[in-house]
Amino acid sequence: MKIARWLAAADGPIEEGVVLGDRVVPFPDGRTVADVLAAGLDDALVLAANLDPHAGRAFADVRLLAPLVPASIRDFVAFEEHVEGVSASVDGKSEVVPEWYEAPTFYFTNPHTVHGPGDRIAPPDTQRLDFELEVAVVLGGPDGADLDAEAAASRIFGYTIMNDWSARDVQSREMKVRLGPAKGKDFATTLGPWIVTADELAPYLDTDGFLAVRAEVYVNEALIGEDLVSNMGWPFAELVAYAARNSRVVAGDVLGSGTVGNGGCLGELWGRAGALTPPPLAEGDVVRMVVEGIGELSGVVGAPRPVPPVTRARTRSRARSRIG
Repeated sequence: MKIARWLAAADGPIEEGVVLGDRVVPFPDGRTVADVLAAGLDDALVLAANLDPHAGRAFADVRLLAPLVPASIRDFVAFEEHVEGVSASVDGKSEVVPEWYEAPTFYFTNPHTVHGPGDRIAPPDTQRLDFELEVAVVLGGPDGADLDAEAAASRIFGYTIMNDWSARDVQSREMKVRLGPAKGKDFATTLGPWIVTADELAPYLDTDGFLAVRAEVYVNEALIGEDLVSNMGWPFAELVAYAARNSRVVAGDVLGSGTVGNGGCLGELWGRAGALTPPPLAEGDVVRMVVEGIGELSGVVGAPRPVPPVTRARTRSRARSRIG
């Protein structure tokens, strides 16, 4: 089942429901994607089985939006090959630190700058704009805390494609302060084209629980990178379990796999080549991601929008009491 959100007209209301063949069919009774995620996958499958495939609208007549409004977005870094290559581009040294192997590290990114299929994104002031090809899981059902991998797997409602847009020069500067990534990442994340429910991708799970689907990324129709998502260091269930460790996960949380290896982003290729080859993204470039069993997700690079200047830190005294 494919769950989506869409607009039938530029000034019309957002509709939420299911893609059935060449039609989009809204959920009954005004239910939203958030409602369906909260109810869990089993209820969603029953709901979809009772929808009229002839209802709704022609798929060709709507514009898809991001398939959900995320409760949060955690982005992991689960591909060793990506870490090995991109570290040279961002940090100037190609390595996988021993700490990477100890646990699946993630950062939180901005759920308020999510874009949908085909959207034009406005990058910050950057000379090294990049994409990141990822698969993300969307959680459903009840809240969970301190989950083991089996319980965590039961919270995986479905999968979507994620493009973690990145300004590598901004990212490199800010991470020298031992914090981040932050502004090098939070300007845009593209999700879509829909959420494919976990039952549809179950045949692609290998015996260790890894999702063995092929992922590709193209820039202006030139193939840049390709990998198997099963090359992750941890399966998705273990990412969910780690997110819930000493914490809580909820329906609508999005957990990105991190960038796939073998050219899943330009930064990896820059690090390996020691040069900006292929070149950074520029205005008008179209990034298209294709993931087996899920679909295709495109995004377009737009122009930066005007923003206020950044003020440098003031020179401060180290006084410990007020003067005067």
